[in-house]
Parts: sequence; structure tokens; C-alpha cells
Amino acid sequence: MVNRALLDMLTPYSPTTPGQWHQAIREVVQELALMGFWRSGFFEHVAFYGGTALRIFHGLNRFSEDLDFSLVRREDDARLEHALAAVRTELTSWGLSFEAESKPTGERTGIESAFLKGNTRVNLLRVGVPQELARHFPRNAKVTIKLELDITPPLHAVTEVRTRLLPLPFQVRLYDLPSLFAGKLHAVLYRDWKSRVKGRDFYDFVWYVSRNVPVNLPHLEARMRQSGYRSSTPLTILTLQEILRERVRTVDIRAAAEEARPFLRDRRELELWSEAFFLELCDGVRSAPT
Repeated sequence: MVNRALLDMLTPYSPTTPGQWHQAIREVVQELALMGFWRSGFFEHVAFYGGTALRIFHGLNRFSEDLDFSLVRREDDARLEHALAAVRTELTSWGLSFEAESKPTGERTGIESAFLKGNTRVNLLRVGVPQELARHFPRNAKVTIKLELDITPPLHAVTEVRTRLLPLPFQVRLYDLPSLFAGKLHAVLYRDWKSRVKGRDFYDFVWYVSRNVPVNLPHLEARMRQSGYRSSTPLTILTLQEILRERVRTVDIRAAAEEARPFLRDRRELELWSEAFFLELCDGVRSAPT
């Protein structure tokens, strides 16, 4: 049986390879999960942010994996586990088969985590993908989406409500662009992948600067202070630019490009990546009016 609504959501991806089909079904499930969260009332107290928010609501041209959320106020008591049943119900109502698994909250990070997991082949067949294509996936291949909720949110984020129309109209509260940019700059500066670098952070950095998006500087400073920034004076845009330059000088740009490459639709976007390129971009970071 063909699920026409979900096939319509998959059509813009024009997937031709198993890898592209896998990415496409994951991103469709991300949007259905957001609809489930909306039905549960989750966004009355929670805001969506991160790379997937940027892709869905602002057209970031790369694949994304996770759904990142933050409480709007620390005193709010919304939790992922309270909304997971609604998300499972939403996915089931569209004919998909996914399980939700919650993880204990990290005491050090204040991050609550959960995972949505479903068999890739089974769910592609339920959407209506031909069996000959679904057979390209191992029987145990899974679509996995990580969910994270920050329950100790940094101050000064600004949120807005935006509407999605497919597969049915629904609304999501998310960070505005300057606050999203603040979160991304914090990731560029502080994301701890040990000896690895997350090139997607630097790809998104290029996206913001190329569109002249200003950064919510008070929110970024609040995030940085949560991560150990100890300056006795308020963060200024000139100080931020210099901190970013110092970070760029420590990064293996080639490794960053290789990490980002599988997530890009047009890999020519990486051709100019170099230390000099990113140092020049640092000069283009500006602050939003307060």
C-alpha cells in the first residue's frame, strides 16, 4: 500500500541511492516526530534549535541527524519522556514502526536524551517504496534519530513560532536566527569530540555568515559561561571574533571537510575551505541589536 502523503514528502529529495533513501526517510520521520511533539503540547514550554531546526525552517542545504530542544525557562517541567508516547502514536498513525527509548539525564550536562529507532527496510516498504529498492538495505539496518533536551537552558534566547504545512499543518516554537547562530558558535568553540572535529558545525557557520545573520551575543555569552568562559568583562563582538580566530587556528580544516562531506548535497561547497577562508569569515560575525 502506498502512503501518498509520505511519498510526497520524499519526492523533493529525488533519492536514487540507498544512502539517499536512508537520509530522506530519516528526515521525514524527524518532521513527523515534531508533529507528535506539537500535539502533546511540548512546544508550550520547549524550543527547537540546532542544525535540524535550521534545515527544516530556514533551508540549510545539508542532511541532519538529531532533534535538539531546550526548555524555554528553567522552571518549566517539560521532559522528553512525557512526550514520547505522543511521538510514537504520531508515527504509528502514518503507518510507520518506531520505538522510543529514553536515557537517564546527564548530571554533568543537564541534557535529557532519547532515541527513535525503526527498521529501514520495513519503514520504506510501509511508505510504499518498491520492494526491489528496499532489498538493498540489510534486514537489520535501522533509522536512528537522537533526541536531546537541555533542561538547564542558558539565558537570553529569543524564540518564535513557525508553521509547517506537510504532511498536515502544525506549529513549532524554535530559537530565532540570532539565537540559533549563538548556539552554533558555541558548538564551534566548545563541542568536545576529543580528537575529532564536527565539520558540520563549520559548514553551518559559513551558512550564517553568508546570510549576514547577526549573533545573539548575550545568549552566546551565557552558553560560554556555562562551558567555563571566565572573563571578568562582558563578551564583545571584537573579543568573540578573536576567540573564533584562535579556534580556527587549532582546527584541522581538511578533517572538518571530510566529516561534513557525507551530509552535503553539493560537495563543491567545500572546495574553498582553508584556514585563511575561515579566518576571513570571522571578520564577518556581527552582533544583533539588544
